[in-house]
Amino acid sequence: MHSAAPDPVKPAKIPLAVLLSLSDSVADDMDSVRAAQFTASLRHARFRVIVNLGFAVCLAGLSLDIAPLWAIGGWLALSIMAAALWLTHRRQRMTNARRIPVAVVRAEIGYAVISACIACIPLIYATWLGNSDVLIKMWLVMSVGFVVYAATTPEMPVLFVAFTMPISIQTTAMLIWLQQWIAAAAIASFSLIICTMVLRAARFLIRLSHIQRSSDEGAETVSLLLREFEDAGADWLWQIDATRKIDGVSPRCAHAVGRDAASLEGVAFLELVAGENWTKGKFPAAIHDLANRINRREPFSNLLVPVDLATGRRWWELSASPRFDGDGRFVGFRGVGSDVTERRDSEEKIARLARFDALTGLPNRLYLNETLGGALEQAKAWRRKCAFLIIDLDRFKAVNDTLGHPIGDRLLAQVAVRLTALCSEGIVAGRIGGDEFAVIMREITGPEAVESFGRKIIAALSRPYEVDQHKLYVGASIGFATGPSHGDTVEMLTRNADLALYRSKDRGGGSCHGYETSLHDQASERRDIEIELRDALKRNEFEVVYQPVVHANGDIDGFEALLRWHSAKLGHVSPVKFIPVAEDARLIGPIGEWVLQTACREAISWPGNAKVAVNVSAEQLSDPNFVSAVVKALSHSGLPAQRLELEVTESVFLREVSGAMATLEKIRSLGVRLSLDDFGTGYSSLGYLRMGQFATIKVDRSFVQSAITGARESIAIIRAVVALAESLDMATTAEGVETAEEAAAIVAMGCTKLQGYHFGRPMSAADARAVFQTEQRHVNYG
Repeated sequence: MHSAAPDPVKPAKIPLAVLLSLSDSVADDMDSVRAAQFTASLRHARFRVIVNLGFAVCLAGLSLDIAPLWAIGGWLALSIMAAALWLTHRRQRMTNARRIPVAVVRAEIGYAVISACIACIPLIYATWLGNSDVLIKMWLVMSVGFVVYAATTPEMPVLFVAFTMPISIQTTAMLIWLQQWIAAAAIASFSLIICTMVLRAARFLIRLSHIQRSSDEGAETVSLLLREFEDAGADWLWQIDATRKIDGVSPRCAHAVGRDAASLEGVAFLELVAGENWTKGKFPAAIHDLANRINRREPFSNLLVPVDLATGRRWWELSASPRFDGDGRFVGFRGVGSDVTERRDSEEKIARLARFDALTGLPNRLYLNETLGGALEQAKAWRRKCAFLIIDLDRFKAVNDTLGHPIGDRLLAQVAVRLTALCSEGIVAGRIGGDEFAVIMREITGPEAVESFGRKIIAALSRPYEVDQHKLYVGASIGFATGPSHGDTVEMLTRNADLALYRSKDRGGGSCHGYETSLHDQASERRDIEIELRDALKRNEFEVVYQPVVHANGDIDGFEALLRWHSAKLGHVSPVKFIPVAEDARLIGPIGEWVLQTACREAISWPGNAKVAVNVSAEQLSDPNFVSAVVKALSHSGLPAQRLELEVTESVFLREVSGAMATLEKIRSLGVRLSLDDFGTGYSSLGYLRMGQFATIKVDRSFVQSAITGARESIAIIRAVVALAESLDMATTAEGVETAEEAAAIVAMGCTKLQGYHFGRPMSAADARAVFQTEQRHVNYG
């Protein structure tokens, strides 16, 4: 086991020989302590000489009655000579001494003993005469000298002992010889007590000197380490005095300030940090914090402070502790500083990247969530309303797919500029991701104001864009929710705004819709449908039914294949409900392929040239494998391509113009017929008819029903469509014919084919085959 190391500040017990400077058996630093003792005692040497001479005169005066003048004069001369030699010797040997060996100490002891012996001569003479009264008087004078020695040589007890002990021992012995027992005991006791006191005081002073020296060495070591730290690192040292002025400027500190070190001495530290703001009286919060900590004299660490220097705004990280002197008085602060401007700039860039979209420069989802959370808290606290709008760009996917993502990115940047231009105080716009943006309105008067602002956004974003010599058109659909009525948390408000956006998209886009409580029920229903829809194919829950399509003369042209779903959990689900869900969930691809294969296998069993029509969604046409799926269905079933007719709606072209046209062109090249369904209900661009080279145009049942009632507009539309189809060598199919009268009227308007309940409701595959087996394949309705 290792012994504990001695305390470097508090030395071990000092032996008597060491205390009297007669031994070197202690630490090496005792020589320096001894030198300090001698230097301190030297300051009082002249005073002691004067006192000794004064006592010599007093002893000479007491000796006038018992000794001749020549003897007294000779003794005085001897005393003066000894004192002069002692003083001269010490000045020669001790001036500027840093290490005092033991031999020098012993020489000093010898001089002290000689001086004591000279002082004893009058005492011996008085004893030889047997005059105890004079002897006691002389001792009393000498005792006063002892006290003076004790007061002027506390650092060097050996000199006191070497001078007083010979005199005390000799006086005590002489009094005993003269049988003055009481006086002898008193002098002996006094001498012993005063020697003990002087030795104890000396031991305390030596310890104190050792502690002070250790403290000074520690402070010097710390200063050296700090200077080495400053020289080796990027940090620098700084300190201020009790008046908060810079004191002891280090070179690196001056370099950080950009000024000469001498010019910084005495400058108010806070004035330097505050810069021009010092005269204005407007300081950042960090400088107020720094000033308060200095005023409270409390330490601080890693305090980030903005500093306005002549070179510009810098950021310093300061740490410091208060300083106190030996008496506990506050003398200022000392600490370490470092310039962290570059690091802080990097942190700000990282923080910006974390909260702002790199492409558009708008706030991202994280920033929007934080801002929306703050707006909700204020709305709840002040009983106000805020709003959250989600914006989805219409027809943006076509830009990415046809012109590439770089063009799409530049388009998004222009969208961000237009959104920013619409925002004013209290309105924040951001990008959620992809082609989705969001707007936060911190305070609104009501939903009407939100809807009005939403229409402004749609109008601004729907204007044409010029991107790399391309003129692009996109629209916007908006859903919004107001807080806290539609949600008192960020998650609830975002979810409800998203539900409102679904409603806007379902309406065909280009609209702004607010949240309604019914939307939540619809969303729950959509979620349940999606869950069950994912495994519906595996559970064989789908069925294909067929509705007949007849010529104007009543002959059957073929059947339209329609999908039906009977869920084990949800029961019969309308196609109006589950088809949009399948498209959004990207489930329409495998379901549509199954319908296509099923319809083709069934159609091959029909006689003659009876055709089968299958509806195709925009999601299917965007699938690059869709053409292969058509080829696979035809080859596996053996159905001739001209007996297959694919029906598409105008929305296909709105979402993906060239992509849809390319896919349709490949399908048409196979010999498959194309039909444009629900013509007139969408955007009704004649360019679709020209580009698609459709074989059939289907007139929506809404026009058919209106025309039967005599509505002039519907009649004019049907006749115009018929005329257009004839000019393009296309057939026209009227949907929704329910009676013979309606059929006759529609035929009279020029439609070549009809479809509706009058000719048959959607039926099973077996019932469809039975239609061809009956003898009556011609329907007479007029």
